[in-house]
Amino acid sequence: MAQSTDDVLVSRDGGVLVLTLARPKKKNALTGAMYEALIDGFDQAQADEEIGALLLRGSGGVFTAGNDIGDFIAAAQTPHTMAAYRFVEALALLDKPLVLAIEGAAIGIGTTMLLHCDLAFATSDAQFKMPFVDLGLVPEAGSSLLLPQRIGMVRAAELLLLGKGFSAPRALELGLINAIVPVQALENHAAREAAALAAKPRQAMLGARRLLRGDRTALLAKIREEATAFAGALQSGEAQKAFQTFMSKGGRP
Repeated sequence: MAQSTDDVLVSRDGGVLVLTLARPKKKNALTGAMYEALIDGFDQAQADEEIGALLLRGSGGVFTAGNDIGDFIAAAQTPHTMAAYRFVEALALLDKPLVLAIEGAAIGIGTTMLLHCDLAFATSDAQFKMPFVDLGLVPEAGSSLLLPQRIGMVRAAELLLLGKGFSAPRALELGLINAIVPVQALENHAAREAAALAAKPRQAMLGARRLLRGDRTALLAKIREEATAFAGALQSGEAQKAFQTFMSKGGRP
């Protein structure tokens, strides 16, 4: 069931549906209600023939700090029905092009979303990190499948197992983003590229995107496998200790 929240703003810009994470005081950390709002946005875009692309961006100089840990733990008893899991599934099943505009921190899901979008643009100060193992957890959003496919097993191990953060230039080198854009130009640049996608012949665009992505059966199976392992890891002593350390450091992994 959808939950109302003011922490995700939804707007239209011609043929583009714009989703803005609007919880800057918490570095746009994602709650269950925010995931629900994003799922609703995806559903709206899927159902509306006038929408040809989606643009997802942050606010307050941050893309997202990842999951709101307290909110996430409270919902994690039923991993395959929780909003975060359903968001990842919706992300994998999205038919229309998705553009990301990334400024500042893009942690956890903020980085793994790169593996599902079509175009991604970041400012020079953007910082990416997938600290799952550091938090006593396992990768999510299909990243254990998609990241090695994208950048190779050795580099994927560096980012997922060591949990090393990386910069926008490194993300560009790895092929995870399309370009580095000045901060003052990011919003307009991403909006312009999203509008260009939305203006293309619709059925040709959707068909080309389906061909690029191929059969999603293996991806959905991996997402479900990760969710089960993630839920188990959440209950472990390692994770509980890591969360306590995380909170004591002010939410910095």
